Amino acid sequence: PIAGALCLRGGDTLYGRYWGGATRPGLHFEACYYQGIEYCLREGLTRFEPGAQGEHKLARGFLPARVRSRHWVADAEFADALQDWCRQERGDVRRYQQELLGHSPFRAEP
Repeated sequence: PIAGALCLRGGDTLYGRYWGGATRPGLHFEACYYQGIEYCLREGLTRFEPGAQGEHKLARGFLPARVRSRHWVADAEFADALQDWCRQERGDVRRYQQELLGHSPFRAEP
């Protein structure tokens, strides 16, 4: 084996998260996206969420979608300090999502 991708299956969705492999042209896209798409089609899944980050996903038809992530922070002082950062991050993520949606590879409906 020269590469691998870890995807998690839930209900009607395949979640892609981690990958690793040798450097070969196209290998990342094959392991992380194309195989996941084929799996979803073969298994009748209605959604493939290939993970966060990566403007290169737009050209492959993956539009940005906000997802929830819940974490418990044991240290109360640190948890408090994170509150402001999380609030700022939510706004930044919303703005970035809108910017990326402006570059969708799909035609707008008339």
